Amino acid sequence: MATTKIDRAQVADTALRLLNEVGLDGLTLRAIAKELGVQAPALYWHFKNKQALLDEMATVMYRRLMADGIPGAEAQTWQEMVRAVSRALRAMMLGYRDGAKVYGGARFTGTDHAESLEVYLGALLKAGFTQRDATRATMTSYAYTMGFVAEEQGTEPRPGERGEGVDVAARAAALAAYPLAAAAGPELFEANDERFEEGLDVVVAGIEAVYPRRG
Repeated sequence: MATTKIDRAQVADTALRLLNEVGLDGLTLRAIAKELGVQAPALYWHFKNKQALLDEMATVMYRRLMADGIPGAEAQTWQEMVRAVSRALRAMMLGYRDGAKVYGGARFTGTDHAESLEVYLGALLKAGFTQRDATRATMTSYAYTMGFVAEEQGTEPRPGERGEGVDVAARAAALAAYPLAAAAGPELFEANDERFEEGLDVVVAGIEAVYPRRG
């Protein structure tokens, strides 16, 4: 191996590129080091373990999401802001194989996320929500999007790519003794865009119904 000098940014960028090729399970420090032309121990100068690297990868994903401005910041209503943020987050995670697995549960390595959170909470407070309700509403919409994409990528690792064992017709045949469960297949595994948008409507309606506003 060459004694190439590397930095954190190079490691994270290489890891994200390899992620699309091999998925999270195949993303090893050894594979990343080989791609960079260094020995695996060289990575430990920058990341103490794989989780630390995943945290940096999630941070880079977030920074790329915000590169063209904060999604939803120009929305005219808080409802449309919630939808815009959720759509942007979903699109970002779908841009990476196992994107939801990497992003979910990660801890950002900087404070970049505070700027967008400040904007979102500020918009909700301006609309009449309390700090508590604004924070919980934000987390609810985030959790919905994270969960949806995690399930989506579990059956469709990348848009248009069917995962192993996901065949609606075969599933229906196997569940023939349970007609309602069998018939649910298309609604569980198909029309992801449509189902995501309907789910957003449910989330927004729920926020409107549960969190009373002063204004």
